[in-house]
Amino acid sequence: MTLTRQTEKVTPAEAVAEWQRAYVQRLRVTDLVVIVFAVYGSQFIRFGTSGTSLRIPGDGERADFLLSYFIVSALLAAGWFFSLALFGTRDRTIVGAGPTEYRRIADASIRVFAVLAILAFLLRSEIGRAYVLVAFPVGLLLLVAGRWMWRKWLLRQRLAGQYVHRVVLMGERQKSAHVAEQIARDGVTGFEIVGAITEHGGSTHELAPGIPVLGDYTSLDHVLRDARADTVVFTGADTIDPRGMRELGWKLERTSTNLVVAPALTDVAGPRIHARPVAGLPLIQVDYPVFTGQKYAAKRAFDLVIGAALLVVLSPLFLFITLAIRRDSPGPAIFSQERVGLNGERFHMLKFRSMVVDAESQLPTLLDRTDGNGVLFKMRTDPRVTRVGAFLRRYSLDELPQLVNVLRGEMSLVGPRPPLASEVERYDDWARRRLLVRPGITGLWQTQGRSDLSWDDSVRLDLYYVENWSLTGDIVILYRTARAVVRAHGAY
Repeated sequence: MTLTRQTEKVTPAEAVAEWQRAYVQRLRVTDLVVIVFAVYGSQFIRFGTSGTSLRIPGDGERADFLLSYFIVSALLAAGWFFSLALFGTRDRTIVGAGPTEYRRIADASIRVFAVLAILAFLLRSEIGRAYVLVAFPVGLLLLVAGRWMWRKWLLRQRLAGQYVHRVVLMGERQKSAHVAEQIARDGVTGFEIVGAITEHGGSTHELAPGIPVLGDYTSLDHVLRDARADTVVFTGADTIDPRGMRELGWKLERTSTNLVVAPALTDVAGPRIHARPVAGLPLIQVDYPVFTGQKYAAKRAFDLVIGAALLVVLSPLFLFITLAIRRDSPGPAIFSQERVGLNGERFHMLKFRSMVVDAESQLPTLLDRTDGNGVLFKMRTDPRVTRVGAFLRRYSLDELPQLVNVLRGEMSLVGPRPPLASEVERYDDWARRRLLVRPGITGLWQTQGRSDLSWDDSVRLDLYYVENWSLTGDIVILYRTARAVVRAHGAY
């Protein structure tokens, strides 16, 4: 049942629980099918249809024990399936969460096969290596793919207004407005904000466009009932003391309404946040970002391996683009421009030339026609762009020579946008933190709007990346970049 089909006999909490159970059941069925396919498929590839058995050596007095691989596969499949439940891969709090869900699946799968290896060692049995080497990667890949497909389905349902949590924000107006802005920016959180409760209640205007103020703190009960909300997001209120918070929790508990507390932290990713209960207080410790060490050595290794591979694979495309540029307009195919990189060091960034040769000298005459964001100069119909250059820019093919900058160590595959020196001169302390890591060929700015972003949004995305970088995140950004480039949205 979806939330749009609720009747008065079904409480909001019951409606949410119902669609969550249905969704989790779909995940269970998918997981079971994938695991059985991976395990028994691996058995068939390794042993065929023969009744091969796993030999467990005796201790001298007892004979060897033979265990059919059909039973081994059944035990492995059962252990794998229940391990996914044990490690919370289908927990309702991470439904549709993406990376968190995938990480838990990987952790559970690795532990299952680690236990299998330990048991094989203790029992002195030689389990088929090919059997394991097929079952594990195939099963893990298909499990993640299955979750990815169900997540896409869930997001489509949420965009249609179904499978969502109806949320009331509760707290001081300014804090609630900030939380509402963050939720709206994501768009697919599954939180539908139906209203807000503030310190002054309904005497004030809307909290934000489309989010009415429904009452003050004393009107919580009837607001939740009238709005049919199943979740309260508490954004913070100085007038509500610890006793009041405890009573709020008890009140919501009676109606099974979810209580979510929004800490005064923004743009801080999960790996940097650690819960530290102290004397009954749910304290949150936030780690500072680290810009040296093994983490960034791994990033550099990733850049070198993937960058070199892409240069080799794309070399025919490089040749074709070079010939097309030279045929289209006079001048060199490669354009070099000074940019500012790691720790403010300057370097020459390489691009395929997409403009006429004297484009830089024409810039002063075009500054008053900018479509940029106040700091960056951008024009949707820049007269300096050549015919081939327009195509290259549309699909970001002009950025490909920066793979050479990556191999030189001047750039990374993923990072903040490489700025001009004139832009850096206008940076405040916030924006200057972008220079703490190498600039990237792509980044969050490339996947969330490209040239359409405002200056504040560009800075916010770059700072979020700088302080919350992870190798998994880089891989996700590269994948999303490929999708954004194909769609050619926000590029000019």
